[in-house]
Amino acid sequence: MGDKSYGFDTDVIAQYAHDIKSITDLGVQVAVVIGGGNIYRGMNEADTGIERAHGDYMGMLATVINGMALQAGLEKVGIYTRLQSAIKMEQIAEPYIRRRAIRHLEKGRVVIFGAGTGNPYFTTDTAGSLRAIEINADVILKGTRVDGIYTADPEKDPTATKYNVISFQECLTNNLRVMDMTAFTLCMENNLPIIVFDMNKEDNLRMVVTGEKVGTLVR
Repeated sequence: MGDKSYGFDTDVIAQYAHDIKSITDLGVQVAVVIGGGNIYRGMNEADTGIERAHGDYMGMLATVINGMALQAGLEKVGIYTRLQSAIKMEQIAEPYIRRRAIRHLEKGRVVIFGAGTGNPYFTTDTAGSLRAIEINADVILKGTRVDGIYTADPEKDPTATKYNVISFQECLTNNLRVMDMTAFTLCMENNLPIIVFDMNKEDNLRMVVTGEKVGTLVR
């Protein structure tokens, strides 16, 4: 959304597209899990009349809409893409098939995974971890609004200090909310490193991929 109160900010989508292009130009294979589930998640069932599972499906559909927007932005800069959905909607997205996704990556296409895991009660963090493990990814790059992991929430606590490198166990011991616990546990059990970085700063993605000191590495 950027600074808009409604809809998409085309400048933000363009920045993400150019940042992704900067690493695909280096030969990096890229798969994207995009959020949007919070269009509903976390709202009170008593107030809305919408049960949790129903609301989670609404959130999954929101991630497909966001995936389509990113797909359009990527194709505008000349990147071949495939949008795969965990919920069948053949007119706009391929169904998620692991081997097909890997083949798209081998051909240099950016694969966007939509609709989360296809199941309620799971976040897009969990979808990201699960898909990364399934396609044998080298690392999860978690783009957020902050430039790494801190001892406390830097948006609320000005004394919070940043970690450059931290272990999975330290995150658990210090109760640092890197991502959803189910997602985090999947990464820890499969030795899949996570880099948390600020996705809204232009060129940060390329700097992370080329090994510059950006964000926080969890390993």
